Amino acid sequence: MSPMDAAAAYLDEARRALRGHKRLAEGAISQLSDHELFLQLDPESNSVAVIMKHIAGNIASRLTDFLTADGEKPNRHRDREFEISPATTRAQLMQMWEAAWQIAFDTLASLRPADLERTVTIRGEPYTALQALHRAVAHYAYHVGQIVFLAKHFRGAAWKTLSIPRGESEQFNAAKLLPSKKSEVRS
Repeated sequence: MSPMDAAAAYLDEARRALRGHKRLAEGAISQLSDHELFLQLDPESNSVAVIMKHIAGNIASRLTDFLTADGEKPNRHRDREFEISPATTRAQLMQMWEAAWQIAFDTLASLRPADLERTVTIRGEPYTALQALHRAVAHYAYHVGQIVFLAKHFRGAAWKTLSIPRGESEQFNAAKLLPSKKSEVRS
């Protein structure tokens, strides 16, 4: 595989991963009541709403003008991402969330394989565009895991799994076997 083919494959994977992270988070968020969305486990923990606000703020800062401006934009107020006003609504959060993810997907759509070798900065520190994207994908995965954990905790027995249900791995694997493999198994 040539370096340009590898770079193109990486961009495709970054797009796929981010779509998956967004879908997973939204599958968890959709199961929460408004109360649960804003609920903190303790005063030092973040609610799902706060995590959503932080992800949206991070995406908007890091991925707007990705190749031409520092990833920490002067208009970003990171500390405020961890504050939620009592007047904040689910609809406002979802609007912020969707706008940020649109930035992410538009930015990824605009990138070409050669762009991954370019230098970008985050807080003045140089990174290759590939490193900066990888850092972002990992960061969002980390926070999406938190969202899923909290949602599953809050929903308890009412939780609807977002992946293979417990105790059903064997059935899932059997259903996914290729037709040629199924015939081999029967022989």
